[in-house]
Amino acid sequence: MADLNSVKVVEVCKVAPQPSTPDSSAIPESLPLTLFDLLWLRFAPVQRLFFYEINNPNSSDTNFTHSTLIPKLKTSLSLTLQQFLPLAGNVIWPKESPKPVLRYVRGDGVLLTIAESDCDFHHIVSTNSFNIEAKEYHPLIPQMPMSHEKAAAIALQITIFPNRGFCIGTSMHHAILDGKTSTMFVKTWAHICKHEDSNLLPEQLKPFLDRSVIKDPAGLEEIYANQFRNMDRPDNRSLMSSKFKVLVPSSIRGTFVFTRANIEALRQLVKEKKQQHGHQSVQYLSTFCLTCAYIWICLIKAEEMQAKNAVMGFTVDARSRLDPPIPTNYVGNCLVLRMAVAETKALLGGEGLVVAVDAISEAVKSLDDGALNGAEDWIPLLYSVGTDESIFSTAGSPRFEIYDTDFGWGRPKKVEIVSIEGTGAMSISESKDGAGGLDIGLVMKKRHMEIFASLFAKGLENL
Repeated sequence: MADLNSVKVVEVCKVAPQPSTPDSSAIPESLPLTLFDLLWLRFAPVQRLFFYEINNPNSSDTNFTHSTLIPKLKTSLSLTLQQFLPLAGNVIWPKESPKPVLRYVRGDGVLLTIAESDCDFHHIVSTNSFNIEAKEYHPLIPQMPMSHEKAAAIALQITIFPNRGFCIGTSMHHAILDGKTSTMFVKTWAHICKHEDSNLLPEQLKPFLDRSVIKDPAGLEEIYANQFRNMDRPDNRSLMSSKFKVLVPSSIRGTFVFTRANIEALRQLVKEKKQQHGHQSVQYLSTFCLTCAYIWICLIKAEEMQAKNAVMGFTVDARSRLDPPIPTNYVGNCLVLRMAVAETKALLGGEGLVVAVDAISEAVKSLDDGALNGAEDWIPLLYSVGTDESIFSTAGSPRFEIYDTDFGWGRPKKVEIVSIEGTGAMSISESKDGAGGLDIGLVMKKRHMEIFASLFAKGLENL
């Protein structure tokens, strides 16, 4: 195991946006929080780690990181913040305002920590199923400046593993950025760093900051703001995040790979089982639905869940589902919640996989009746994730293509969502080998992880 004291902070600084140019002068300095943002107001920050191996021929030069790597990352970050100006600011909730706002004022910037580590880089990026203790990643995550009165939108950390690689740690305020937006921000930073030009961004990386495209005919903003203000005490305008699961000291991380062949075998198995039960025409079975169903059952068995019903919660990007649809490069949250519910006994039975697939498919299909149906009840549902042992959830998406995040020194060696340890979610991303599979990340007690790993492997072998 890596020694947690072997990470040494070298510098803590604030990176401000580059001064505006005529092209960037129209970028707003403040953004109102929409109904989609308010939903996540007190949710824990999303924490990711991007690990990179240094293959530069000059990497043996100990000055490389300080003369080239760090300055390039800082300069490109400043240029990126020029494009995403409000993200250099803070969330505040003024007394005279019915809801919080994201506000940038001149002098604001993103807190950036520079650190060095003598941990074993190859161990820390290992993808063996479960040989990383969860706490080993903690020193690589930046601390998010946050108080009851003010919360930063972003915090970043660059940790150097001398002559081996580096890690970029990100903490993102969930009320400001959903997964699609946070990935877009990091990819924009990477593109500017690699190409040393902020004027040649591809269209998908040009931020769309106009909040007027989000409509709220049902008055959900007021409902959510009132729910938060009346939570725990009168006129509660606190911006501190809620506490979810407490990490068990012996918790470990696991990465489990679904190959394209595994996914296709699952698809055929479910189709055959459905046809045996008289379903002549089987609807399309998505990769998301199949993998979540399989993991859901393995988790229930591994954690020996006793509740009568089990729930699989997930979010769906609603940008294309709104009327009218909003741009795919819209900066902010645009997620809707869905909950798949099934009897635990049925999930553990011989037809458990079909039961799980049907429950998740039904939850996805409910989007056709309106993406925001039932949204007035989402806050209590969302904030029970991580505290209710009958609720499992997901984080991330293979659609983010996180392994395409190249700062100029190649693709990431590994990407981890560290914050799943607080919510109990399973992370989902495209497989890092680029072969069309999926990587599933979990944090569990060691005993449960060992059971899960055995169930996961045996189940796939029997397909």
